[in-house]
Amino acid sequence: MAFYQKKQVTLDEYLQIRENTEELLEYIDGFIYMSPSPSTRHQRISRKLLVQLDRFLEGKSCEVFSAPFDIELKNNRIDGTNIVIPDLSVICDKNGLTDSRYIGVPNLIIEILSPSNQSHDLITKLNIYMNYGVQEYWIVNPMLQSITVYTLNDEGMYEQHDMKTEIGQIQSGLLDGFSVELKEIFSDM
Repeated sequence: MAFYQKKQVTLDEYLQIRENTEELLEYIDGFIYMSPSPSTRHQRISRKLLVQLDRFLEGKSCEVFSAPFDIELKNNRIDGTNIVIPDLSVICDKNGLTDSRYIGVPNLIIEILSPSNQSHDLITKLNIYMNYGVQEYWIVNPMLQSITVYTLNDEGMYEQHDMKTEIGQIQSGLLDGFSVELKEIFSDM
């Protein structure tokens, strides 16, 4: 994940830049980050997870959204605005949905690592999602064919709930009964 520019900007400046570009830009702590174009492998994994989540959530109150879809992280504990574009988001409180984005905190976020964005997703976003109270955060690593699931504990800190590499089923701690088989997710790689 690269800086779009290496200086802090206001939210209004960011929104003006977004209006004038087709780039996928995130706004985190006053800095603008540019998302890399996803690889074919990334897109396949995202599609497979999206389909499985969509089927699982059918008839339930939650809904899954795929990138590019802006999430304006907002809660009453944290001042300021951060706007991210997760690969997949599961949203159960639909009050924050607008025509162009979601304002609030998704219940579950999935990020698929790319070689250029690993530290951003593993450190920056993990901490932001934890601080805002995203209940569950999945990190999918296509290079290692692994998925790590973090869930919030009673102190509001992430704990590793599940982790699998190459084979086995990964379980959601939030979506009771939702699991995925790693071989299915990483097949055709």
